[in-house]
Amino acid sequence: MSKLRLKVQIVFTILTNGYMYGFLNGKIYQGNLKYACVPGLNCYSCPGAVGSCPIGALQALLNQQGFTIPFSVLGFFFLFGSLLGRFVCGWLCPFGLVQDLLHKIPVFQKRKRLPFHAVLKNGKYVVLTVLVVVGSAFLFDGFAKVPAFCKYLCPSGTLFGAVPLLIGNASLRSQIGALFFWKLFVLIFLLILSIKVYRPFCQYLCPLGAVYGWFNKFCLVQVCWEKEKCTGCAACENACPVGLSVQEISCSPECIRCGKCVEACPSKCLHMGRERMDEKL
Repeated sequence: MSKLRLKVQIVFTILTNGYMYGFLNGKIYQGNLKYACVPGLNCYSCPGAVGSCPIGALQALLNQQGFTIPFSVLGFFFLFGSLLGRFVCGWLCPFGLVQDLLHKIPVFQKRKRLPFHAVLKNGKYVVLTVLVVVGSAFLFDGFAKVPAFCKYLCPSGTLFGAVPLLIGNASLRSQIGALFFWKLFVLIFLLILSIKVYRPFCQYLCPLGAVYGWFNKFCLVQVCWEKEKCTGCAACENACPVGLSVQEISCSPECIRCGKCVEACPSKCLHMGRERMDEKL
């Protein structure tokens, strides 16, 4: 399953960021496909992006004059959340793929979590509330509202958007300022941390993961546990890259449906399916 997941991640990243003309010319694709969101954290400003990021779209709607409820993006979240939950994070997110590949580099002693994980994992909900929702609706730069998460934090936007655009567009390089170097620092810090800690951005800062995590208990894609077959060997818990117990797998908002627990289970009591795990408890 790990090999299949890697192939799906690579193929999906190419499909959603495969506009080669944009990379070659340092320009953003602005065709009709950009009106549609892709499920993962996929930067609108990436020269190769053929679709929009749902977090970016949410911010764009909140940036409008006055206050309007962004029903279209909320419906998008409900659709993909109820169908897939954080399966999107594990299989369909380009920045998740980057972190996965970096974590495979055989340096540093690997860790599943940072110290104070129980507190730090709430950081993604803080980012979602403070930067994405409140910041985008009420933070102004002059007379214009600011897409606060994209502007001040998003490492995916820096990696897939800002850096390729600056490489391919000389006129943009003359406009580099302190904000770019701040975001570059955030990106480099998270990339280096990803070599040691499994998906630190996903675990602690990603607002999209926070949204999809709310759907994990009842979404269509589940990791089902046949408790009567379980021998209690803890192989699944040892294999889980985010350190979940067998009782937490699938139900927890931290589970990204990577399938490593299913692969590791010697008694085959775990499998990907539709039945909710908490019905087995």
